[in-house]
Parts: sequence; C-alpha cells; structure tokens
Amino acid sequence: MNKKIVMISSVVLLFDQIIKSIIELNNVHVTLISNFFAFNYYQNTGAAFSILEGKTYALIAISLVMLVFIYSMAFSHPDSKLKNVAFGLLIGGVLGNLIDRIFYGYVRDFIDIKLFSYHAPVFNIADMAITFGVVLIIIMTFMGSDRSGNKGFRRRKQDSN
Repeated sequence: MNKKIVMISSVVLLFDQIIKSIIELNNVHVTLISNFFAFNYYQNTGAAFSILEGKTYALIAISLVMLVFIYSMAFSHPDSKLKNVAFGLLIGGVLGNLIDRIFYGYVRDFIDIKLFSYHAPVFNIADMAITFGVVLIIIMTFMGSDRSGNKGFRRRKQDSN
C-alpha cells in the first residue's frame, strides 16, 4: 500500500476517533446555527439512514469486505495525488466507523443538519471522509486514467504516419 494513502487514512482515523471521543465524553448537544446546524451526540446501530439497524455483526462483515475491495481497487489506478487522497479518505473513514462498531456496537454520530423541513441523517467525520473519497474516485473514473497514467475520458486514435 502506498505510504501516502496510509498517512492520509491514519490522519482521518485519528481525527475521527478523537472528535468522536470528545463529543461522546461530553454528551454534546449544541446548536451552532439555529434550525440548521448542530452537534448532537447520537449512537447509530445501523448504517446510513439507519438501514440494517441492530445488525452490528453484519455491518462489521460488510466493512471488512469493503476494506478488502477498496484495497484491491487502489491498485487499479495509477499513482497520483488524487488517488492518494481519495483512497486515504475512504480507508480512514471505513476504519473509523468499523472501530466504533467493534468496540462500542454502534457508530458515534454527531453532525446534525436541518434545511427547512428536511432533517438529514446525523453523521460524523468518517462518513464525510467516505463520501468525499467516493466522489473523488468517481471523478478519477470520469477522468479516465488507465494503469499507465494516461488521462482522458476518450482516447484519440493516433495517426499512423
């Protein structure tokens, strides 16, 4: 595994776990912007949108399978700054939530956003890292980089002169 990916994922994991611990220890419930943005500590026994709620072992297994898949996928992209950031965020985020599930039986969420009548699911830093990592991987895919580092969504035929 690329050292830069390991560094980025380690920073994400450390930051995620420290912030979650501070929020949990203080049982934080603080409104930062009224009717829009708050930190509210919440224990989520499911995945996104509380799917598979209470299925901790299944979610741990899915996370482990995803880590293996992500690890193997990282080798299918040429080395680049974008790749390092994308896979570093993704691995760090998955590990952050996996550690919560293994040691607590739930994921510690706290970022609470409301927009008019819509109340988004409460999430955490690991969730943000996963989301941004996936978005960057989608961008890399549309950029069309191949294993040799050639870029471009469509390849031009070269003249045979």
